[in-house]
Amino acid sequence: MASIILPRPSGRFHDLPLAIKSILGFWFFYFVTMMLRALVIGHGVGEMFSRRTAGIVIGIILTFGVYAALRFFARNSGLKRMTIVAAIASVPAAFLFSLFNFNAFFVQEPLVSRNVAERARDGLTINRSGSGELRILRRDSRSPVTVQLPWTRDLLRQQAPRLIADGAVTWYFFFAAWASFYVAMSAGSQLRNAERRASEFERAAQSAQLRALRYQVNPHFLFNTLNSLSSLIMSRREDEAERMILSLSNFFRSTLAVDPTSDVSLAEEIRFQMLYLDIEKARFPSRLNVQTEIPDELLSARMPALLLQPVIENAIKYGVARAKQEVTLSIHAAQEEGRLRVTIENDADPADQVDDHGTGVGLTNVCERLSARFGGAAECQFGPIETGGYRVILTMPLVRNG
Repeated sequence: MASIILPRPSGRFHDLPLAIKSILGFWFFYFVTMMLRALVIGHGVGEMFSRRTAGIVIGIILTFGVYAALRFFARNSGLKRMTIVAAIASVPAAFLFSLFNFNAFFVQEPLVSRNVAERARDGLTINRSGSGELRILRRDSRSPVTVQLPWTRDLLRQQAPRLIADGAVTWYFFFAAWASFYVAMSAGSQLRNAERRASEFERAAQSAQLRALRYQVNPHFLFNTLNSLSSLIMSRREDEAERMILSLSNFFRSTLAVDPTSDVSLAEEIRFQMLYLDIEKARFPSRLNVQTEIPDELLSARMPALLLQPVIENAIKYGVARAKQEVTLSIHAAQEEGRLRVTIENDADPADQVDDHGTGVGLTNVCERLSARFGGAAECQFGPIETGGYRVILTMPLVRNG
């Protein structure tokens, strides 16, 4: 199983796409609400669009300023520091945006400077101008009544601090809302990256452990096979030695191409074991009988590659090799409560058995591989059978191809 270690985020603005999407999303929402408000209260949508567009551009720039402050002063920091920086950076952004709005809507184009004509129900016509002059004209009179109000600029000069401060408070919550959203998303992204890195590190460690356990088996198997081959040659059983060499060649050609930390189908695993058993049949032509019972629906089930080889090797070593008569080696597979259960047993005479099946690399290796691969979801059971022989039961989660 190949492992990919995720690199740490690089660059001060590595999350710029997230910032751009969130900033544009916030200001687009503001723009839509303003347009809807203009429609409801009857203001000209065209006029509102032109004036608000400039404000939105300034707002986007100021929000990017808050983002830049977060990246410069709270890069790779904890949630507390990011929150403090966001709260502080939102203050000047809100003040500057309020100052822009005051200048755009009250100074450059004061709302009260536009001439407004209103006709009351009783026939009065009221005209109001930015100079402060208020003219009231009755329907039956040609001479309007003129009232001089305070100059608009004087009123603005007096009310400017209060208007700017009120606007800054209102806009502070808008900038703070975006900053809170960004901090939450950034913290969540950092947490997900940390979890993914931890997962990759764990998988890398598990892969290394599986490889180490698998490498314990190969020398063990190779030593036993070469020892048997040597015995055949020494006893001048050339034909049997030749068959064993061919079987060994086929076995290695098939198994060495398999990643020992990967999963294979049950059908492939059984094929590997039959190649191995061909080698053992050359050693014990009259003492080894093999039976398999694998349901077709389980042939696609996945399991660690070459997991069964140490188990079958033990069955040969402690069962067939010491037997005086034929021993049947059975391999069964079954589905049990959503899990794959593989049973390997032999029916050797108890008088020929010794109680050392669990020593060495054999069964211990298999149990450790199962634990490393599936954790607590796998079980490894083994022990002698009351009627004679030995049984190993391996249970693991049932995972199929695809």
